[in-house]
Formats: sequence, C-alpha cells, structure tokens
Amino acid sequence: MSNTNAHKVGLVIGGAFAVVHTVWVLMVLTGVAKPLLNFAMGLHFMNFQYDVLPFSWGSALTLIVVTGIIGYLVGCVLGFLWNKVHGASRA
Repeated sequence: MSNTNAHKVGLVIGGAFAVVHTVWVLMVLTGVAKPLLNFAMGLHFMNFQYDVLPFSWGSALTLIVVTGIIGYLVGCVLGFLWNKVHGASRA
C-alpha cells in the first residue's frame, strides 16, 4: 500500500464536516431542524425536552469553521496513522 497525503485527507474530512454542518445551519435557518429532530427521536422511541435556538449568523459561521478545523485535524491524524501503520508493515 502506498502512503497517503495527510494534508489532503484532512482537507477531505474537514470539508465533509463543514458541509454536513452547513446543511444543519440551513435547516435551522429555514425552521426545518426542530421538526426533523422530533421525527428522528420519535423513530427511536425517545422524547427529549430541548430547544433549537434562534438562528444567529455568528454562531452559524463559528460552527462551520470550528467543525471544519476539527475535521481537518482528525483527517491529518488519520492520514499520519495510516502512513505509520502501512510503513511499519513494509519494514
């Protein structure tokens, strides 16, 4: 197996995290988030008392940026570990 570029893995996973959270932000903005959560919890026979807070552009941007950064770091670590594990198996 060949080595992988940890930076590229980080970009892919960070991008995926950011896209998923952008979808969540859009769901909160359009008012779809609460009914969807109620539906999903009902399918699991659960009922939690929670609130979806009012939409805030600052919170939305912070959520997307922070999860993108965390995803990037996770991807870099996974790429690094991949290279270490597969490099060790060749030695």
